[in-house]
Amino acid sequence: MLREEIAQLFVFGFDGTSLPSDAQALLQQNAGGVILFGRNIEATHQLVSLITEIHSAHITKDFPLVSVDQEGGRVNRLNQFINLDYLTSEYFGKLFVKNKSEFNLIFKLFIDKTSQLLSNLGININTVPVLDLRYKGSSNIIGNRSFSNNPKIVSKIGDICIQNYKNNSIATVIKHIPGHGLAKVDSHNFTPIVKKSLKFLEKNDFYPFKNKACHFAMTAHVIYEKLDKHNTVTHSKKVIQYIRKKIGFKNILISDDLSMKGLKEDMKTKTIKAFKAGCNIVLHCNGNQKEMMIVANNTPLISNFIIKKTSQFYKILS
Repeated sequence: MLREEIAQLFVFGFDGTSLPSDAQALLQQNAGGVILFGRNIEATHQLVSLITEIHSAHITKDFPLVSVDQEGGRVNRLNQFINLDYLTSEYFGKLFVKNKSEFNLIFKLFIDKTSQLLSNLGININTVPVLDLRYKGSSNIIGNRSFSNNPKIVSKIGDICIQNYKNNSIATVIKHIPGHGLAKVDSHNFTPIVKKSLKFLEKNDFYPFKNKACHFAMTAHVIYEKLDKHNTVTHSKKVIQYIRKKIGFKNILISDDLSMKGLKEDMKTKTIKAFKAGCNIVLHCNGNQKEMMIVANNTPLISNFIIKKTSQFYKILS
């Protein structure tokens, strides 16, 4: 049984190329919105129809969060419409170093074309940029999704990315705050533990995330032992307070996917712990209906903070 009122604090994925009845019910009860994957996409007319269904079902009608991972390279959910195989973040990072004028031209064109496609389809959030550093010996889950191993380069490109998408009325999500690059294992399957000193982390992995003018940030399912030995960032009040106070992120924090195995608890506990730690929105991606209902029923009602911050997000859509 779905609780009668849930907040706009829950974004979910679902199976299929049309809107299932359970997903429709969640949107009608004021879930925040959806995240789309390749499993939801088969043709242009179909995707436009699906997103129209999402807008129609959502309680606000006009402003459900409709998001997608459209990074370029191997993370290209819209690969049926656009080939971005060689346009990896790594490619842009190297181009930035080699020829900044050429970088500015090609990167802007890349973002403009991506934004146009997203807007035409009805998608209003792209979960970019990846601000994780690239390290030899780390899990390849980041790999060429990273712009560079140089934190200053990653930070500068991140700022350019956020601003260009904002200019095109597309919101962005910096990820995976405060960094996933040092993870030796993939947090989709295991819990990464980072043991580096705080001094090292502040100069390197945490640096690209500082003071970013982005509406959303996605937390990493990573344990940083020097901040909290027992909890991943998503479940750590200590680390989220650090993100707020030291890294300076003041906007909406979204958990990474709660169905990932980097979080070891049952779904109810995962959800409650994420909100108690300080996440503002939780993300659930695998389309499991039973799990979705557990997340929905353990999502708190909307706060004044979320109302204020989402109103700022809506302004860029107009």
